[in-house]
This record gives sequence, C-alpha cells and structure tokens, in this order.
Amino acid sequence: MSVSALLLTLLPIVVVLLLLIVWRKPADVSGIIGWIVISIIAFFFFKTGIEVLLRSTAAGFVRSFTVSLVVAASMLQMAYLEKTGALKRIFIFIKTIASDNKAVQIMIINIGFGTLMVAVGATPGSLLPPIMIAMGYSTFVSIALPSIGYDSLCTYALLGAPVVVFVDMANGFLGKGNEITLSQAGSVFFMFLPIISTLIGFCMLWIVGKWKGIKEGALPCIISGLVITIVSYFTNKVDRLVVLTGIMCGAAVILAMVIYLIATGKKVIDKSKLTAEELEYEKKYPLWKALTPWALLIIVILILNVPTQIFNTLYRVHTLPITGLTADGKPILTRALWNAYTWIFVSIFLSMIFIRPTASQVKDTFRVWLKRAPRPVFAAAIFFVIGEIMNLSGFDMASKKYVTESMVQVLANFSSQTFSNAYGSVVAFIGLLGGFVTGSEASTIAMFGNYAMKTSKILNLNLNGLLIITAGLAFGGGLASVISPAKLQNAAASIDKMGEESKVIRIAFVFSLILAAVTSALVVLFLKFNT
Repeated sequence: MSVSALLLTLLPIVVVLLLLIVWRKPADVSGIIGWIVISIIAFFFFKTGIEVLLRSTAAGFVRSFTVSLVVAASMLQMAYLEKTGALKRIFIFIKTIASDNKAVQIMIINIGFGTLMVAVGATPGSLLPPIMIAMGYSTFVSIALPSIGYDSLCTYALLGAPVVVFVDMANGFLGKGNEITLSQAGSVFFMFLPIISTLIGFCMLWIVGKWKGIKEGALPCIISGLVITIVSYFTNKVDRLVVLTGIMCGAAVILAMVIYLIATGKKVIDKSKLTAEELEYEKKYPLWKALTPWALLIIVILILNVPTQIFNTLYRVHTLPITGLTADGKPILTRALWNAYTWIFVSIFLSMIFIRPTASQVKDTFRVWLKRAPRPVFAAAIFFVIGEIMNLSGFDMASKKYVTESMVQVLANFSSQTFSNAYGSVVAFIGLLGGFVTGSEASTIAMFGNYAMKTSKILNLNLNGLLIITAGLAFGGGLASVISPAKLQNAAASIDKMGEESKVIRIAFVFSLILAAVTSALVVLFLKFNT
C-alpha cells in the first residue's frame, strides 16, 4: 500500500468534512461535491472506467432506497399530519404527559415517543422541540434531548432500515452460502443496548439538571434501560421481529413509565397547562383520528412481519431484485413489498378514510412535501453512491476483477497495519466520524461497512468478530445523530432558533465521544469473549 493511495482515498472524506464544518455547506451539496471528487480520483488514480463509475452511481442510488425512500415517505407523512391538523392534536396530547415528574417526562417523551416516532418514520428532532418549549424547557434542552433520546436504538429507526442495510451489505461481502440472518445481526446489536441506552438516559438527565437531575431521575432512567434490554433481547431473537424493535421498545418504555407514575401516586395526564384554545381543539379533534397514519402503519407492519409465512414470502422469496445494474453483476434485492417505504405511503392513503382531508389540505400536503423532500432524500442517497464507488474503485468490467486495490481495501490495509488487534478500540470513533459526515447510521454502514468487514478479514477475525466490529462501527454512526449539523439545525429551525444548535454541539460532542469510547470498550470486551 502506497502513501499516495491512502492520501487519495482519504481526500474525498476530508473534502466533505471541510465542506460541512468549515464552509458549513448542507449535506446534499457536500455529498455531491464528494461524489465528484471521489469519481475523479477513482478514474485517474485507481484505473476505474467510466462504465464502472456510472454503474456504481446508479447502484448506490438503488441501494439507498431502504433509507432514501423512507425519508421521502416519512416527510410526506409529516406534511400530511401537519396540513390536516393531526400534528397539532398530537402536540397537545404530549404536552399533558407526566407534568409532576420531569425525569419520567423526559424518558416518556424523548426515549419512549422519540424511539417510537423514529421507528415509524417520523423525525423527533423536528417534531419534539416545539413541544419541549411549550412544556417550559429551555431552548438548549429542547434541541438537545430530542436529538439524543433515540440514539441507542438508531439501528432500528425507519422500521429497521439500518439493520436491513447492514444485513444486505454483510451478505454481499460474505457471499452465497455464508449469509447471515436479521436475528444474527440483531443479536449482535442488542449486546450494546443495555449499557448505551441507560447511559443516554443519564446524559439527558445531566443536560436538564446536572448531577441533581441524575440523582432525582436515576430510577426511571435505569428502569427505561432495563425495559429496552428485555424487549430488544426477545425481538432480536426472531428474524421477523427485528425490525419491530424500535416500535416495541418505545411503546414498552412509555408503558413502564406510566406504571411508575401510577405506582408513585403521580398524574399521568395533566391538562392544567393547556390553553383555552388547546382545550377546545382537543375536544374538536379526537386523538385516535390524529394517530391514524401511525396506527395503521404499525398494524400493517405487524401483519407483514409477525406471521412467519408472510414474512418469509415478502423478505426471502419475493425480493424483487434488480439485475444487470451493478458493475460486479450482483443483483440488488429491493424487497419493495416488504420494505417500510411502501407501507408508509400506503398507510397515509388508508388514513384518509378516517381523517378525510379536504382537497386543499391534500394539495398543500404535496406542495410542502415537494418543497421539503428532494434535498434530504438526495442527501440520504448520495453517501450510498460514494460508498459504492469506494468499494468498486479499481474494478475492471472486461476482466471482472480488480486491476488495483480498491479504496476500501487501501483503508482496510492501513487500519489493520496501524491498529492491528486494537482496531476494535477505535472502530466506534470511525463510525462516529461516518455518522457526522453522512448524517445517518444507515449511510455510515453504506459508506464504511465494507471497509470494516475487510479490516476484520485481514485481522483473521471469525464471523462473530466481523459482526461485532461492524456493529461497533454502525453504533458509532448512530451516536453521531446528536452532533449531526443537519439534524441539530432542523431541531433549531423547528422552534425558530437557528444558530442555537452551535451551543448544543459543544456539549453533545463531549457526550458523543464518551459514548463512542464506551462502545469501543464494549467492542473490545465482546471480541475477547466471542472470538
């Protein structure tokens, strides 16, 4: 491995980082410039033909559907809820929850609702800050807590999109006959949840009330972590339940905190803080009606995943592969009849039977969606493209083999030589960097997953070791949500406090480093006992 090859491989990543941090360019702009830079380097220095670059670009966009189309569908869902008045009704309901116990309120709203919302495609960073402000929390807290609350379960966001991307990438790397299942992958991710989910709860308590907040909220926090541990242990044992982990954990935390409030003699619902206008709106707009899009989505997802035969048919049999697109000839399994994006769209249209939106509301929904969605959808996809080019740089279409080492191979060789058996101690930080650059855990896996797997192979780790290493990388990517400029800007914008996110990043950066360090320590520990 030459130094020049390593520097050229790192150059696109450095360029994207500079664009994000120094020049403060949005993720989609940074991504497309990164794609141009990596394409030029792949063509001139890694001997990658134009056809490979075009195929890799197209394949990257298709592989991103698990995430990019879910982003598109969830943004339509949020625009629909907003324009039909359903979102306002949900806001009013959440404002009434657990007013007598701040710690429980934080666990319910930011871990319970936050996890549940992100699991069904909503965006806590945009949805929850206005509610937190209305409940009396500071601007700082209102931006920070929704951005960190669901981070431990980020793998199961968007109905398990990151874990599905992880499994598909791992199976492409391992080859036919060596495939892993969703439950195998889920069981590895589960190993990190007991510690990380509890620590995230303590981080939120510290943000709100420093050590006093931790002392007063310790028991609800530990209970929440324990509930997540128990629920995720069982969901990750069964293939068809893995993608339901976020939904079930979020709901379980809410239920556990409600029981805790009742047991301690506190109010679960308190309407005394609602204004006269809000009380009137509450009477006029039933809560069940407002929740219909999410309720229908959850029902449909349960129907598709709980019965074994339906799950096997849609996930394993009717995979609807796209062939002839990739440079290496491998089909891309879309699973469009099973993946979340299809059913988010379906649930929106089914909910119209109950919500009965007016023609103008439907028109406004699509107008807002077409204005908001294209750039986030493109940003979600472009990093899959960059990852695909990194992986297939140096590949020759005529001979169907690599004529030079790929960029991913160069990174893997460097990592194995530099860190050797200590690679596990830094992999979560690499994931944290990937999450900061790409803005999501799934995109981190797409961009750096093959690199982590190749490094694991060079280090002669067995299958368990490979999965632990790559899960550590993915977990680090999920922890980056709280320092993602795009996500924090969205949270600040939702309460008209643009610029305040910079204050959140300072403290969030410290927490993200601590949590990444703990994740890396867990990787080292798990490798010791599982390889």
